[in-house]
Amino acid sequence: MQKRPQARKLQPFDRIFPQNMTLTTKVLIGLAAGMALGIAISLSASPALRSIPIYLEPIGTLWVNALRMIVLPLVVSAILIGVTSLPDMRTMGRIGGRAFTLFLVLLAAAAAYSVIVAPIVFSGLDINPAAAQALRASVAQTSGEAVANASKITGFRQWLIDLVPTNPIKSAADGAMLPLIVFSILFGLGLSRATTANRETFMRGVQAIMDASLTVVRWVLAVAPIGVFAISVPLAMRLGLTAAGAVAYYMVGVSAMCVAFMGLLYLLAIVVGRQPPRLFARASAPAQAVAFSSRSSLVSLPAMLESSATILKLPLSIRSFFLPLAVATFRPGSAIGIPVGVIFLAQLYGVPLGPPELATIAFLSVITTFSVPGIPGGSIIVMVPVLTAANLPVDGIGLLLGVDTIPDMFRTTTNVTGDMAAASVLSRYESADVTSYEAAVVAATGITTS
Repeated sequence: MQKRPQARKLQPFDRIFPQNMTLTTKVLIGLAAGMALGIAISLSASPALRSIPIYLEPIGTLWVNALRMIVLPLVVSAILIGVTSLPDMRTMGRIGGRAFTLFLVLLAAAAAYSVIVAPIVFSGLDINPAAAQALRASVAQTSGEAVANASKITGFRQWLIDLVPTNPIKSAADGAMLPLIVFSILFGLGLSRATTANRETFMRGVQAIMDASLTVVRWVLAVAPIGVFAISVPLAMRLGLTAAGAVAYYMVGVSAMCVAFMGLLYLLAIVVGRQPPRLFARASAPAQAVAFSSRSSLVSLPAMLESSATILKLPLSIRSFFLPLAVATFRPGSAIGIPVGVIFLAQLYGVPLGPPELATIAFLSVITTFSVPGIPGGSIIVMVPVLTAANLPVDGIGLLLGVDTIPDMFRTTTNVTGDMAAASVLSRYESADVTSYEAAVVAATGITTS
């Protein structure tokens, strides 16, 4: 008797989407559908429709929490494997030096682009004096909490001190990823000095954690279309289509400038990183969709790690060491958002900005990006020193925070695009060392790097 062919196990959404549709396409469809439904609900007066986001929002929160949950073991295990497998200290120094140089160049380019283009963009903004006065008065009344929160943000000096955590467990609990990365690097360097037998025993356990983390990541990403949809509906409902005058002009202006700079980042990945355009776009899209809907670069890290390995085939040194470092420190979206916000407030308050003031704003914005907290609206909160240097009242951040949802979505997407572009550029220069590096991984740990 002939056996009947075994039915293929259905994957998530196989009954909804065509079987050959990529995850990227599914996620983008979920994002577009969620935004469309949310806007439709915002325009409707139906109580039944307006109750939909109440039920969807917890689903989106659960999905984001699942991604946040797996980031910690994924990052720590990836860095430990990367550091302990380095052929020598020069390899880490080389990657770190190239990364820091590339970060500074791209951040400086983003800030310079902003102080040149933003005055041109806002030159068409004609703010009625009476409306400007009313807006400033409203800001002064409602920005007390925002200014108070901004005063709690540490400056660059304290940020530098906090890089070495006194308690790594507390850093992990607080979500302070950069100090945790510093601890993981130092711990990995110390582990590389342990005896071969002890190191191999420990690293096999770390590899098990890494394998389990990647499995959970794939599970979470498999339901990404639902997660992104559930996040997008309440977000779009709150935003609606309502925005007026100067505020709408600012929101459109900063968002459009982020989109234009993302085009430059794509060009960088294609020309300098030598990535095929369609391949780079397909690899970046899942992380971009997560970033756009969640407004968190950190939440996008699992998608970046997955795409960099399976689609772009980047070296292990870039995936395990560079990408977590980039997510924690590199924010080109903030290097655009901070100068644009300051220039907009200067126009609102009628404060002229000449070339020296614009140069100061650009310089301080680059430095400030390294201390942006990993929370929605973080770029606005750390804007206080830049506003002070430009002789602008810090009350203005209350207005920017109030309308920051849409700009923050584009800034975060710019951050993620910058991470992927920078990884592509660095991988080109690491390619000559990939063979020896990955051979050293196998020799040191017995672990394959695929």
